[in-house]
Amino acid sequence: MKYKIGVVGLGVMGHNLALNIERNGFPVAGYDLDATKTEAFVKGPAAGRQILGAGTIEQLINALEEPRRILMMVPAGKPVDSAIELLKSHLKPGDILIDGGNSFFQDTERRSKELESTGIRFIGTGVSGGEEGALHGPSIMPGGQLEAWEQVRPILEAISAKVKGEPCVAYIGPRGAGHYVKMVHNGIEYGDMQLIAEAYDLMHRGLELSNARMHEIFSEWNHGKLASYLVEITADILSKVDAETGQSVVDLILDEAQQKGTGKWTSQNALDIGSPIPTINASVESRILSAYKEERTAASGVLTGPPARLEGDAGSITDLIRDALFAAKICSYAQGFSLLRLASREYGYDLKYAEIARIWRGGCIIRAGFLNDVAAAYQRKPDLANLMMDGEFAQIMNTHQTALRKVVQMAAEHGIPVLAFSSALGYYDAYRSSRLPANLTQAQRDYFGAHTFRRVDREGVFHWEWTK
Repeated sequence: MKYKIGVVGLGVMGHNLALNIERNGFPVAGYDLDATKTEAFVKGPAAGRQILGAGTIEQLINALEEPRRILMMVPAGKPVDSAIELLKSHLKPGDILIDGGNSFFQDTERRSKELESTGIRFIGTGVSGGEEGALHGPSIMPGGQLEAWEQVRPILEAISAKVKGEPCVAYIGPRGAGHYVKMVHNGIEYGDMQLIAEAYDLMHRGLELSNARMHEIFSEWNHGKLASYLVEITADILSKVDAETGQSVVDLILDEAQQKGTGKWTSQNALDIGSPIPTINASVESRILSAYKEERTAASGVLTGPPARLEGDAGSITDLIRDALFAAKICSYAQGFSLLRLASREYGYDLKYAEIARIWRGGCIIRAGFLNDVAAAYQRKPDLANLMMDGEFAQIMNTHQTALRKVVQMAAEHGIPVLAFSSALGYYDAYRSSRLPANLTQAQRDYFGAHTFRRVDREGVFHWEWTK
């Protein structure tokens, strides 16, 4: 028989996607440079399924129907280039290579152009949902040639997560568009996680609530406006107890958050194209700061601050934190979608923001009921400049900004760091300001560097002789 698709790279994500594809009616040929992985896969989870374990690249290629479709699930960077080099000499014009890893979008741009001259079609696709999503239904963000998308569309739609019967996959745009949107997804994910962590810290350190009580609070929040995968798993995490020590598992984990780089890429690219994303940046910086554990421990014995205990009714304060978290979340998503809007113009991606919000509703890490409202906002106005300018979201922000202010104020007064909450409030206030102090900044630039300025009362570009 001829197999519908090949999967190169049979690590956790690769083999789970292969199982998902086969379960949905598409026979799979799998290959890994490490022959022991291939053998373990076909004798283990793939046993009895329409999955071939290819021992060589030649066997893989010969097993596939034409045009050949090959999904590469290898680590980002040089391994992807190596896999392409290994495969392309065996492929024909019209065959399709799919990079399903977390590749940097500029690498995908380069690979698309390099392969275009050979006639081999290339898709760079974001896949979000972790190993469980890969097996049961991820959110998928493919970018590349439109005709290549049409060739793989039946498979990707079949294996994706479904929300109300709608597949959480859509064609994103040309070249590196899919990986760009996945990168921004991960930046928004960083922001969501940091805001939730700061809400936890305010209740844990500020209110001295038990993990059991916080489990109840996050569980309650997950049935309201904050309903999301990340709030759901936060509630679950807070319920887990280590049988050996009798302590909560979360309390046994060292407070050093690691990262794989996609959040950092989002921050770097936002700076490159001039899009403000302070809450996402703060979340990246918070992870970096957490790595300074030894220095922070030393500083805790030298540098002083106020008592962390928040004063007032715990129930009222947790309600404030809930509303502040929702407002900050809106600010963070507004930043992410504004970045997508600017990048779409910068790179010629022609992104569809309502579609992006729609496919993020299921399968991915930031899936949330809230994304239905985001999709609706961009359906109402596809060229919406900022999510906060949508009528419904503007009303929410006008109502909830008071809670955000109070929470940031309480945190500052009691020495509890809330980098993400604070940056969200700063972004909100800066965005709603018709006048910012940038006039003074520009005057300073003109003073020391003759960088010129524009005036409010006439057209043109001017320089002032400040020292005369």
